[in-house]
Amino acid sequence: MGLGFELKLEQTQKLIMTPELQQAITLLQYSFIDLVDYVRKELVNNPVLELDDIEEEKELAPKRDELKEPTSLTWEEYFQEHDYYHNYTYRNSNVDDDRPGPESFISKDYSLEEHLLFQLQLSAKNSRQYYIGEYLIGNIDLNGYLQGDLSELSNMLGVNEGEALEALQLIQTFEPTGVGARNLQECLKIQLQEKKIVPRLASVIIDHHLPEVAEGRLRLLAEKLGAEINEIQDTVDFIKSLNPKPGCIFGDPNDTRYVVPDVVVEKVEDDYYIIVNDSLSPHLTINPFYKSLLKASTEQKASAFIKNKLDSALWLIKSIEQRRITLYKVMEQIVRFQEEFFRGGVTKLKPLTLKQVAEEIGVHESTVSRATSNKFVQTPRGTYPLKFFFSSGIQSSNGGQFSTLSVKHYLKELVAKERPDKPLSDQKLAQL
Repeated sequence: MGLGFELKLEQTQKLIMTPELQQAITLLQYSFIDLVDYVRKELVNNPVLELDDIEEEKELAPKRDELKEPTSLTWEEYFQEHDYYHNYTYRNSNVDDDRPGPESFISKDYSLEEHLLFQLQLSAKNSRQYYIGEYLIGNIDLNGYLQGDLSELSNMLGVNEGEALEALQLIQTFEPTGVGARNLQECLKIQLQEKKIVPRLASVIIDHHLPEVAEGRLRLLAEKLGAEINEIQDTVDFIKSLNPKPGCIFGDPNDTRYVVPDVVVEKVEDDYYIIVNDSLSPHLTINPFYKSLLKASTEQKASAFIKNKLDSALWLIKSIEQRRITLYKVMEQIVRFQEEFFRGGVTKLKPLTLKQVAEEIGVHESTVSRATSNKFVQTPRGTYPLKFFFSSGIQSSNGGQFSTLSVKHYLKELVAKERPDKPLSDQKLAQL
C-alpha cells in the first residue's frame, strides 16, 4: 500500500467568535454602571474615540419604526454621511446637568476609624499618646482587630513597646467593646470585663477550648473541665452572645452601592412608555481629525494603526446601539406580557419565560438572558431586577396560571392579616 500527499477541498460550517462579536455579547450583559466603566476604559485605550458635549432632548419611548438596527457601514462612510453622525453616537442628554446626584441626599455615617479617633481625642493624656494611638487606629481593620505585631508597629513609630501597649490598652476601652484586640480570644475577654455576671468557666473556655466550642463537642468539653453538660451549654450560649467582629457594626465606608436603573417605565395617562437609561452616560463619537491624519500619512504602519482604531471605535458605538435596541425590545415585551402587574401589583404577575420573549423579538433565548442579567427597571410600582418578571407558573384548580411570586406575595398578605391567637392552618391557606 503506497502512501502519498494530496490536496483536498471541502466546505465546513464553523462558529467563529471574533473579538468584535465577543465584545458585543459582553456589552449586552453589562449593567448600566458596568457599561459606563467599560466606555471610560475604551476612551483611554482608543485615541480615536472622544466625548462630545452635544445635548439633545430626551424622548419618551421611540416608535418601533424609529428603532434602527446598526448597519454594516465602514468608518469611511461614517465621515461621508453627515446625518450618520446623529445616528451613531452614544448619547447623553444631560452632560452638563448640574443637578445633585443621589449621593448628595444621603447622610454620611461615621466610619470605625473616625469613631475611634473621636474617642481618642477625648481620652489621650498628651499629644505623644495621641500620636501613637492614631497610628494604631490606622492599623485596625474593618472587623475591629489590630493588624501587625505590636513590637514591629512600635519600632516603625520609633517608640518603646511599653508606650505602644499603653496606647493600645486605652483604645481597647473604647466603643464598640472589643475593638483593638489582637486575636479572637483577646476580643472576647475584653467584652467579658464589661459584663456584670460572667459564668465561672467562660474565661477558661475562651482561652483554651474555642475549637471544641466551634465543633460543638460540648460533652468532651464537660469531661475535660469536670462540669455538668448543662453548665457547659449555658456558658457556651453566653460566649456566643459576644461579638467576635465588633467593628462590623460600622460597615465598609467604601462599599456604598446605588442601584441605577437600566430602563425606566413611565405611565402617561393610560399608556406605558419605555426609556432606556443613557442620560448619565458619556456621549461617544469619533474624532474627524484622524480621517485627515489617515489621508496625510505615508507610513504604512501608522495608517494600519489608525484604521484599526477607527474600526474598533465604530464597532463599539454600533455594539452599544445594538445593546440599547435589544434592551428596549425585551422591555417592550415584558410590559406587554406583564401589563396587569403594572396596573395591579405583584399579585397580578404572570408566569413568563425567556423563550416566550425571545420568540416575540426574533432572537435566541440566551440573548434575552444576557439582556436581562444584572439590570434593573424603574417602574411606577418601584425598582425591580429584570429577572423579577420571569418566573415559573402554578396551575389553579380552574385551569388558570399564576406566577409563583404572586402566590408567595398573596400568602404573605394572608399570614400578616391572620389573628395571632388563631393562626390559619395550611389547609385553610390553600382554600383561600
